[in-house]
Amino acid sequence: MWLFYIYFFSYKSDNTTYILVFSSVLLPITALSSSIITYYLIPKFLLTKRILSFGIYLVSTVLFTTFCTLLLLILSIAYIPNLRVTDIPPMSRNYVFILILVYLFVMCISFISMLKNNFMTAATNNELQQHVFESKFKLKEQELNLLKSQIHPHFLFNTLNTIYGFALKQSTETPDQILRLSDLLDYILYQVNKPGVSLREELKHLNQYIDLEKVRFEDTLSVTMKLDIENDEQQIAPLILLPFVENAFKHGTLTDGLLLVDIAISSTSNRLHFYIKNSCNFISYNAGIGLSNIQKRLELLYPDRHDLNISVEEDAFIVNLEIYY
Repeated sequence: MWLFYIYFFSYKSDNTTYILVFSSVLLPITALSSSIITYYLIPKFLLTKRILSFGIYLVSTVLFTTFCTLLLLILSIAYIPNLRVTDIPPMSRNYVFILILVYLFVMCISFISMLKNNFMTAATNNELQQHVFESKFKLKEQELNLLKSQIHPHFLFNTLNTIYGFALKQSTETPDQILRLSDLLDYILYQVNKPGVSLREELKHLNQYIDLEKVRFEDTLSVTMKLDIENDEQQIAPLILLPFVENAFKHGTLTDGLLLVDIAISSTSNRLHFYIKNSCNFISYNAGIGLSNIQKRLELLYPDRHDLNISVEEDAFIVNLEIYY
């Protein structure tokens, strides 16, 4: 800024003393005005939308700068020895022009400062958004893992109860039951940590669970399953359908001596529909924590991409689930 003043006021003038003195004194006036506007008025009043206060203080600053510049011009003429008006550089004779020059600098400095502030604010906001996103992602991941850990013991408790009952009876079905459970354990402990499994895999273990329950219920169970699958390699989150089936057996009740469970599953390239209905006693029905957990998992895994409708009739509990790919 100082070099620019010297160069600018040297135009058609050889009065080096005046030019150096005038530029050197004008420099702190410009710097002071720039600092007040850039580092005080703009952040404290303009950026906080206090426009009236900003306008009042800005006018005060301009008047202060005007007074100081006028005083500088008078003192330069009065105190520089042997200075005549004709010796004053042409560019420094016009008082209004000097003020315009000063405030061009002030405006440029303020503009650069605001531009820098905007970039820094945008960078900070992006960093904060990224931090918030990562925090939410970790929180969702922890919540999902917690829900999985709650499902595992719930499921195993029911299945082990079934095997325990047959062991007491010394049933020949016990080894087969243990093999089925072993396969289910492999699915729960290892496959469930994958982001997705094939629909064929989920249906396989769903059938294994139903086979376990058929042995336990013997002649008091009636299960029907209808499948309409376009592509059984379609990916689905593991343990999404199984808890609904488990819930039907755990909380279902006998009607005329039978536990009735109807299942229908259809799948296309962009949609999966799962339907299950089981007989139950409306008065004593309690869904437990299983459905609550699966609802939370669906919200985490398929946000805005699923519809879950649960209804309880006088003698039936019905679940309709649609997942959109």
